[in-house]
Amino acid sequence: MSDINADKNTQFAEDKAQNKLDELAGSAQQQFGEFVDSPKHQVKGAARKYAAQASDAVSDVTEAVKNNPLTGLIAAGAVGIVLGLLLGRK
Repeated sequence: MSDINADKNTQFAEDKAQNKLDELAGSAQQQFGEFVDSPKHQVKGAARKYAAQASDAVSDVTEAVKNNPLTGLIAAGAVGIVLGLLLGRK
């Protein structure tokens, strides 16, 4: 059982490291685009940076829900109620 947890922790750490590398690469590409005045590079760099940040956030939330499923269930229910109220308005 501990081998499975160690593998999951290793995979989580690898994902976090990959996301950080992608974020840094995107930031560098965005800055390069600003330096050479290339909107194409700026947009691609920003997209890569923000995609990595979003992936990192999803990874954090997934790990938090795995560690405490009841909190995740309560949060999902609250989001569902709020969305239901917002979409139910006429």
